[in-house]
Amino acid sequence: MSVGFFIDALVTVIGVTTPILLAAIGELVVEKSGVLNLGIEGMMLIGAVTGFAIAFNYGPDLGDWAPWVGVIAAGLAGAASSMLFAVLVLTLGSNQVATGLALAIFGIGLSSLIGASYVGMTIPQFGQLFPDSLAGDPFWRVLFGYSPLVYFALIMVVAVGWFLTRTRAGLVLRAVGENDVSAHSIGYPVIPIRYAAIAFGGALAGIGGSYFSMVITPMWAEQMTAGRGWIALALVVFSGWRAGRLLAGAYFFGVLMTLELYAKASGFSFLPSQFWASMPYIMAVAVLAIMSARDVTGSEAPACLGRPFMPNS
Repeated sequence: MSVGFFIDALVTVIGVTTPILLAAIGELVVEKSGVLNLGIEGMMLIGAVTGFAIAFNYGPDLGDWAPWVGVIAAGLAGAASSMLFAVLVLTLGSNQVATGLALAIFGIGLSSLIGASYVGMTIPQFGQLFPDSLAGDPFWRVLFGYSPLVYFALIMVVAVGWFLTRTRAGLVLRAVGENDVSAHSIGYPVIPIRYAAIAFGGALAGIGGSYFSMVITPMWAEQMTAGRGWIALALVVFSGWRAGRLLAGAYFFGVLMTLELYAKASGFSFLPSQFWASMPYIMAVAVLAIMSARDVTGSEAPACLGRPFMPNS
């Protein structure tokens, strides 16, 4: 195999990994605060349809700024949808698992409703950040041939890792996730901190969703995220709730997601294409099952993860 083949494969892996990396790093912050939000898939789809709709309707007026405005709108839409979840679980005390699943279903339905008039329509692709002399070079495109969202995702991994381990605010957020009662007793605002974490996670999920409709396939199709939000959830557990491991795990799943394309291109037809397409989801279930059986996550997961907190209780 040539060097060009490996460069093509690496560029593909990095590209398809970006949306789940964005969603997973946002969910990492949410879970570090002690909240479990299973609605990533729904928030990604809401972000995807919002970003596409903004770019489609206002592209001629906004010109080169259209994709940037679309991505910002997708992030805001993801954050807004996450606030529905936050109000229900933080203010009203509803079950986090049931509410997260409801948010996922709500996002799927709402995105299908909003996107019904956009099915099959296209927009200009949110192209690479660097000039063609670098982005189109057979060698240098492995570093410079990506959408701005790819670099944004990598920056967010570093920023979140630094925030959680090196800042006082990150320490407070982790304290809230480890022992919310103690954090509340010494004066930390548990509920506002969790609201902020959920909004951040929703914004990144929305931006991750916009990557599907504006970068990977710049057209609208129902449920175009194809379950990637569930992989992002598994990735947080797979990483042991650590940003560095999350980055490595994301690219591991990215390799699995590209196997279908390269298996077909290489002529490995002894297995059906459906097997290769299902491989990331099979691995996600297997990883969760193995880690649960070995009780690996017991000491790494935030102690208050999924537990409701009522300040007056």
